[in-house]
Amino acid sequence: MRLDELDYHLPHDQIAQRPAERRDASRMLLLNRTDGGYRDRLFTDFIEQLRGNELLVLNNARVIPARLFGRRAAAKPAAGPRSVPSEPPVTKVEVFLSRRRESDTWEALVRPGRKVLVGETIFFGEGELEAKVIARGELGLRWLHFVSHDKRPVAEHLERLGHVPLPPYIAREDELSDRERYQTVFAKRPGAIAAPTAGLHFTPEILQNVRDRGAEICEITLDVGLGTFQPIHGETLEGHTMHAESYEIPSQSAEQIEAARAAGRPILAIGTTAVRALEDSALRAAESGSTNLVLAGKADAHLFIVPGFRFRVVDALLTNFHLPRSTLLALVSAFAGREHVLAAYNHAVAAGYRFYSYGDCMLIR
Repeated sequence: MRLDELDYHLPHDQIAQRPAERRDASRMLLLNRTDGGYRDRLFTDFIEQLRGNELLVLNNARVIPARLFGRRAAAKPAAGPRSVPSEPPVTKVEVFLSRRRESDTWEALVRPGRKVLVGETIFFGEGELEAKVIARGELGLRWLHFVSHDKRPVAEHLERLGHVPLPPYIAREDELSDRERYQTVFAKRPGAIAAPTAGLHFTPEILQNVRDRGAEICEITLDVGLGTFQPIHGETLEGHTMHAESYEIPSQSAEQIEAARAAGRPILAIGTTAVRALEDSALRAAESGSTNLVLAGKADAHLFIVPGFRFRVVDALLTNFHLPRSTLLALVSAFAGREHVLAAYNHAVAAGYRFYSYGDCMLIR
């Protein structure tokens, strides 16, 4: 499939730079995935759209302050003759954590990337936290091992020194309020570098109203990482390789999913990250010969969902609007049909919807 088949025009002023005043104050576009019909609603109408027998699947990943600013010391080659560094002994470095590998070891993007070598040390704050570059990874990533030089754990330093990793299309620095608003009210498991943004619209009251309606809720975790936002290079989808993202489906949630499917109840994924975890697990279950719909436990999602994909779990989807020519727009197009999705997107543009992470949402059934 050509990448230009996932393109649409969006005026820059419709990219939401800040969240709505209230979490549930967003607009919601209803899209019928069968016939492509759409209707304008508000997210406060979400409860009315439920039949009352759905199973909602939430991604409870918690966003960490993944953007760090530090000072770089000169490279220290692991072996070979001594050489005089060509760079100044100390320079500014930006580190963007992407995925935890071990307790205090992370994959990260580092800027300036080409100049930061294996063996170098990066200092943060007043020197109470440092990271040593221990390896190079794929896609320009570095492996960093963090060490605390006081009694506080590394995680506490990262929380204090880090910045909220707002997407690049939000053209401002992060603010204190983003630590609360760029986080779902059900976020529990730290590790994501971006919010599962479809969940940002929910309030505790709406979640309770969902239960009062008769619908059921279960939680999974997918640590949103580079796989969700990595741009597609090239002119077709076929050549793109997704970066892995870690996820976990608890046993109780797996049982709830199995029970919903057995009873013929619709499974409503809250966000594309929930879709990726569920469908990756279902594909693994099918390939292993398991009789279960999904497999409980931890795994890494490598799945790239494109038009033509056969969905095994998800019947309905709540999602925000996504960038043109992106893997997320490919996923939504696979679920609802490219023509239906692009027609709905063009309507949303014309109707003045707010787009992307802090923007409005779509309910697709």
